[in-house]
Amino acid sequence: MALEARSAAAGLIHHSDQGEQDASSEYVERLEQAGALISMASVGNPYENAKAESFVGTLKMEEVYLKDYRNFEEAEENIAEFIEEVYNRKRLHSSLGYLPPVEFEAIHALQARS
Repeated sequence: MALEARSAAAGLIHHSDQGEQDASSEYVERLEQAGALISMASVGNPYENAKAESFVGTLKMEEVYLKDYRNFEEAEENIAEFIEEVYNRKRLHSSLGYLPPVEFEAIHALQARS
């Protein structure tokens, strides 16, 4: 979804754990087609994936646990909306200087052009 929604440049780093979904051949193939560099955490080292774990915790606390989805499609739609509209556009991130990711990316893009 992120690859479709954003214009990611080749060299994008995709970091994940070694979970079944992230290691599937279809998923890996899609990342490779996008020119992404694939990085996976070492087995038993949760610190390597701390930002992803933090995101999943935020997603659960601020979206999933607050809703009672009727079906998979509703869950998928609500979660996608939360990620794009709340997490990426409104929610302030301390690791980004208390800016939402969309603002941080825009500032970075302007600085890269200068």
